[in-house]
This record gives sequence, C-alpha cells and structure tokens, in this order.
Amino acid sequence: GSTHLLIDIPTGPTAKVRHIGEALRLRKLFEYVGDSLGLHLEVLLTDGSQPIGRGVGPVLEVRDVLAVLNNAPDAPADLREKALLIAGHILEFDPGVRGGSGYTLARQMLESGRAAAKLTAIIEAQGRNPDPPALGELRHEVPSPVDGLVTAIDNFQIARVARLAGAPMDPGAGVELNKKLGDAVQQGETLYAIYAQFPADFRFARAMAGKDSGFAVGERLPA
Repeated sequence: GSTHLLIDIPTGPTAKVRHIGEALRLRKLFEYVGDSLGLHLEVLLTDGSQPIGRGVGPVLEVRDVLAVLNNAPDAPADLREKALLIAGHILEFDPGVRGGSGYTLARQMLESGRAAAKLTAIIEAQGRNPDPPALGELRHEVPSPVDGLVTAIDNFQIARVARLAGAPMDPGAGVELNKKLGDAVQQGETLYAIYAQFPADFRFARAMAGKDSGFAVGERLPA
C-alpha cells in the first residue's frame, strides 16, 4: 500500500556503492521501477566515505539516535544532519509543504522535542523493554600508530570488527568511533573502542583490528 518511497544511496570508496557513476545508474534504475509501479520515488546520493554517527552495533547506535533526538550537546553532528536531510525530503512528499522547506520543518520538530516525544509514544505503544541491553563488559581501545590526520576509514573493515565482536546478534557488542575523517590524532590516542560480552568474540575482534584497524592516518586528506 505504499505510495511514496525515499531511497538513500551512500557512496564512497568502501561503501556498498563505491563510484558516483554506479550510484547514478542505480538511481535511474530505481526511478524506472518506481515509475513502472506508479510509486512516487526519490533517490538521495549521500556521503558514504565513513560510518555515520559514532556507534556500530545496536546499543551504540541507539545511544547515538537518542542523543540526536534529545538534542544532546555531544550528539553526532553527521547523524543529526543526515536525519534532518532525509526527514526533510519525506516531509516534502506532502503537497502542502513547499519545496525546500522540509529541512527547516524537520529541524523545528527535532529542536522543539516533538520528535523525541513521538518516539517515546511509539515505544510506550509497542511496549517498553523493562530490561534494556547494556554495552558489553569487555572493552579494548585501538590506538593510532602515528601522529597525523585521519585520512580514510574502511567501512567494511569496521563492520567486520563489529561483527566479530558479536554485533548485531549481541546488542551490547560493537565499535565506538572516537575519531572521524579529518580529525587530528596523536600516536597512541584511541581511534575507536571495541565492546564485546563474550571472551571468544572479544579475542576475534581484537585480532582483526590488530591486523588492520580500518583507519588510515597521514599528513593530509586526499584531494
């Protein structure tokens, strides 16, 4: 029964879609299928050069989302902006919303607390979990090998480390990013932390991160 659909295609060197040409081809294909189905469909091409937010894993990702919804000062700015971008486009599906004003409406809903209140209402209607999962008790920090700038983050490698730690089957497992693209870092400073609940998962994730952290640190960002 859906009538409107918004598709996000993150594009980047280690995203599922790596090149803008491939992203444009996919967009045309999606648009063709949407037209054939009589579906109002829009496709956004977004930056997939690094993970959005700081968390990779259920508990960590929920923490990011709640920080954004509650307008926390330390909420991940990239997650907030992407959420507003997508929400703004969805609001503009309404013919009564003038094109280009959706982002402003979404931001007003977020900053006023209406978005957080709606999520709370949905949680209460579906049944609040009386015993929500916690972060894994095992924690390991992955340090930078040198001084410099974070010049690249391998999405696939970070996802592998998170999966080996137990995510998403173990909600408390995953990776918490301390640094993002362009951030300055000193030798020994933490790039990210691995969380796990079970020793075997913890060892596998640490071993994988030890072989390849998924981070590149250099003197300058690539052109």
